[in-house]
Amino acid sequence: MSSTAPRLTALDALHRALGATMTDFAGWDMPLRYGSERDEHNAVRTKAGLFDLSHMGEITVTGPQAAALLNFALVGNIASVGLGRARYTMICREDGGILDDLIVYRLAETEYMVVANASNAQVVLDALVERSAGFDAEVRDDRDAYALIAVQGPESPGILKSLTDADLDGLKYYAGLPGTVAGVPALIARTGYTGEDGFELFVKPEHAVELWRALTKAGEGVGLIPCGLSCRDTLRLEAGMPLYGHELNTSLTPFDAGLGRVVKFEKEGDFVGREALAEAAARAETAPPRVLVGLIAEGRRVPRAGYAVVADGQVIGEVTSGAPSPTLGKPIAMAYVDAAHSAPGTSGVGVDIRGSHEPYEVVALPFYKRQK
Repeated sequence: MSSTAPRLTALDALHRALGATMTDFAGWDMPLRYGSERDEHNAVRTKAGLFDLSHMGEITVTGPQAAALLNFALVGNIASVGLGRARYTMICREDGGILDDLIVYRLAETEYMVVANASNAQVVLDALVERSAGFDAEVRDDRDAYALIAVQGPESPGILKSLTDADLDGLKYYAGLPGTVAGVPALIARTGYTGEDGFELFVKPEHAVELWRALTKAGEGVGLIPCGLSCRDTLRLEAGMPLYGHELNTSLTPFDAGLGRVVKFEKEGDFVGREALAEAAARAETAPPRVLVGLIAEGRRVPRAGYAVVADGQVIGEVTSGAPSPTLGKPIAMAYVDAAHSAPGTSGVGVDIRGSHEPYEVVALPFYKRQK
């Protein structure tokens, strides 16, 4: 197999049978959409959507010093994560730049699963292996050991309950428990990237098709439809969730990204990037970095990543993500802007769209919050 051929998930044939438009994403052939992006987006907001997320990178860390290794390698306090719980965190370079944002699950006393973004999985794996030197812990590449299926949206708890006897009511947000779904052994996690309630199901690749079909059947009566990467992007954008390569990158520290809260200086021992991050934290207090804000269009033109944000003829920031928002019915964007222009309601802000300065309203993130 040549290195240029994209990797296929265990559900590849099924996506094609469903008529999916496929796209190369981070070296994987993934469904972009099955039909209408807007319909898929709205299904997740109002009913339920089914996603193949098997491109995500699972890395297992085990051993007596697994927690100590992760505390050293990542910016969060992983040692304080309870059994069966998950935590959002980041892995940074020595200079404080963000290598990736991650979810870490504590599966057992001395076993953790790190879930990295598809585009960074190898980078994260290499960094963890390198940082494991001297720790009594093993870092294992488990990308081929899992398929990952997500069911997201207000109907998702009901759909899943019809297929499992696991205690879903007791399963908190950012927690995971082993169970059986439609006869398939799974790690059932209450996590997601859509702004809705939902679940991510980690299963063996050979069980993926069977589980997808069971979920499809269970969701037939309540409006569940398969969903591609395109609506996943508009859903996470409305929910104000950062995407690596857009809102996060190696030239930004967590403090530059407004996510300094994930850095836990109070944890025991040293960690990679501590010194640089302490400086970034101090700098952020005295000279605020650009602030990540929401922008809502007054017109119809859609802003894209890289477009300049302007005020009084001056460039005051840059768009990191932009798309039409099906929920708001207007184009929206996330952008880093100078602190002086970051307050919600700041007037006179525009986006330079091919030479024309289109007016935008500055708003606090997220654009959309689900009703609990």
